[in-house]
Amino acid sequence: MLDYRPLGRTGLSVSSISLGTMTFGQQNTEAEGHAQLDRARDVGINLIDTAEMYSIPPRPETQGSTERIIGTWLKSRGGRDKVVLATKVSGRTDNTWLRENGAKTRLDAKNITYAIEGSLKRLQTDYVDLYQLHWPDRAVPLFGNPASAITSSTGDGPEVPIEETLGALADLVSAGKVRHIGLSNETPWGLHRFLKAADTGGGPRVASVQNAYHLLNREYEVGLAEFAAREDVGLLAYSPLAQGYLTGKYLDGARPAGARSTLFDRGQRYQKPGVDPAIKAYLALAADLGLTAVQLAQAWVTSRPFVTSNIIGATSMAQLEETLATLDVVITPEIEARVNAVFQLHGSPAP
Repeated sequence: MLDYRPLGRTGLSVSSISLGTMTFGQQNTEAEGHAQLDRARDVGINLIDTAEMYSIPPRPETQGSTERIIGTWLKSRGGRDKVVLATKVSGRTDNTWLRENGAKTRLDAKNITYAIEGSLKRLQTDYVDLYQLHWPDRAVPLFGNPASAITSSTGDGPEVPIEETLGALADLVSAGKVRHIGLSNETPWGLHRFLKAADTGGGPRVASVQNAYHLLNREYEVGLAEFAAREDVGLLAYSPLAQGYLTGKYLDGARPAGARSTLFDRGQRYQKPGVDPAIKAYLALAADLGLTAVQLAQAWVTSRPFVTSNIIGATSMAQLEETLATLDVVITPEIEARVNAVFQLHGSPAP
């Protein structure tokens, strides 16, 4: 069943599953987005996640479309105070359509201020409950690409210090435009530095980290998961189905018509040696347990003690309903042991 969990030390409680919206504006129309938001609210989901860059894949002509769809929904439905609204500011990137005059994004005060004003306008609200850094300003492994960790970010100037970024966020909190802050695609070192800066009076305390976490990528458990218990910073887990790969629909190179990787060819994170054998092992386990692949994968993420909320996404109401039904699945100690036995053999082939 749906339950509610503390969002860090903010005093807010958020639903154990939340609605991700990155398909609104490309794969989903405004009407379809509104229907998903209505259904999410009906079942008690109160955390809605978006980003200034959405929809995905990122394009100049669709940037901000997801926030606009959420904004028209909020305006037409009301009840803003019943929604925990989360969005994100883009980290350092060479994309030139997110800022005025083609400027590149940085996590400094000028960029963060510009980004929040745009998000608030599109969302048709005066504040966001959780403002997240979509990815760091510094060079780190991003989106399954380890090479990005060794790509110097100093060619376009030095990285913005964490203290400077946190100070800019503090100004937004003081102005009432942001209630709480979070990180995304972050490392243990980065989270530690943000917490240390906050503890010494440098700005607001991080409430959550939004990173990929699923049966093919359990790297969050090493290093970052400990923060949930010791520092009250939990995980907002994205891609619980590994962009659909855990359903098995892409096995052996299959590309079903209309599927996301078929349309956009952005699944390289899950097209690595060892991924298909791991998926087949989890599919076999699910079948043996009398579960669907979606039930096992989604229930696993939601059940983890360090997960604050499992961010689900769907391109159809049927997919949304299938995920909502996973709330009735209980990961027993026996199931956990059997999942871990598969993990022991296959590890995290798609970090």
